[in-house]
Amino acid sequence: MEHEKVYIETLGCSKNEIDSELMMSLLENSNYDPALSPEDANIIVVNTCGFIDKAKEESIETIWEMTKYKKEGKCNHLILAGCLAERYSSELLDEIEDVDAIIGTGNIRELPSIIEDLNERKERVRRTGEINAAYLEDINRIHFNTTEYVRISEGCDNLCTYCIIPKLRGRHRSRRMEDIVDEVKYLVDHGVEEIILIGQNTSDYGIDIYGNYSLNILLDELNKIDDLKWIRLLYLYPDNFSYDLINSIKNNHKIVKYVDIPLQHVNDNILKRMNRKTSRKSIEKLIKDLRKEIPEIIVRTTFIVGFPGETEDEFKELLEFIKEYKFDKLGVFTYSREEGTPAYSLPHQVSESVKLNRRDRIMEAQLYISEQGMKDKLGKEFLVLIEEYHGNNTYIGRTYMDSPDIDGLVYINSDDFIEIGEFVKVKIIDYLEYDLVGEVIK
Repeated sequence: MEHEKVYIETLGCSKNEIDSELMMSLLENSNYDPALSPEDANIIVVNTCGFIDKAKEESIETIWEMTKYKKEGKCNHLILAGCLAERYSSELLDEIEDVDAIIGTGNIRELPSIIEDLNERKERVRRTGEINAAYLEDINRIHFNTTEYVRISEGCDNLCTYCIIPKLRGRHRSRRMEDIVDEVKYLVDHGVEEIILIGQNTSDYGIDIYGNYSLNILLDELNKIDDLKWIRLLYLYPDNFSYDLINSIKNNHKIVKYVDIPLQHVNDNILKRMNRKTSRKSIEKLIKDLRKEIPEIIVRTTFIVGFPGETEDEFKELLEFIKEYKFDKLGVFTYSREEGTPAYSLPHQVSESVKLNRRDRIMEAQLYISEQGMKDKLGKEFLVLIEEYHGNNTYIGRTYMDSPDIDGLVYINSDDFIEIGEFVKVKIIDYLEYDLVGEVIK
């Protein structure tokens, strides 16, 4: 008997990518086959994002797009997973009749049994609410890329007033260090060369199970793994970014000198209203310490503009801070008013037009900063991880300075064949707005 084919459409962040990989592993272990496209699928899973308005809109649009395959394609079951599904399970089932099942963020282990229920009983299924579920340590991923994300923790205890994530992903839960090390060894054995460590807040790693912030110890252990080339760190909240962690990044040669630190703002009043456990003074000290100890460090950050009550003067403080500290990589979001968060009910909500204006002013300033940074790289040499052949003897890759999907690329022209996943030494000869152009050093 031919196995049913499953297609998973993944939206949102890298954490969702891992959940999709785990779901596919669960299904393949249960004798379902992956489909290359929704047209070929008997079962479609949409792994949704529900973090901010734009992400919710994209998820809803994708769900409606996938419903057509129940009418026109081979699809028998449309299943929703992820944060939007956890957050609005009843509403989605009520509003979209083609949705057959809802699976919450902590219920993904139940996916095969949900499909069995759909096949046998022909009734819609909803399984949500297990937001504090343990990580699926007994499920190995089956498909591998040169770069893979590894989740070191789940959930968050920060309770920032604008953020719904703790209600969708639960409290902060670190994985055991030996489980993470074993997973990375397994990935490296299957050809993975770069791992990217993620969580809702990676700098809090270990505090819940070891009694101490332990990310530096984890990095020391991962640095010992043979054949692993790069270790990259994302989502490092600034409040528990210790000197021990700085030294671990500095002294372990496999850890790329790149940190992603979501700062969100620098005005102390705004930070307090956001319930951020930091201050402008401590933020400035962290950035200065990082740049002093690791001169080649690349610092990526994100900010929120238009938080309730943000005045023009408070915004200008943020803008001048960005111009002064010249972040290598920077993203900016307009505040998204989320039901169920404390900030939703705060007075003095900022108009959408003001939010957009403030976002654009920051991005204009950052464009100039980025251009100057690109100019500084001309003539310098970098190790580049080759990820794609672009045609016409052109390859695309990344330096240590760039995280996949969110940062820039390096375009390389080479008459000689280069293997995908190979590291090559490249000299930078030109730059685009956010990308570099280089030539292979022979």
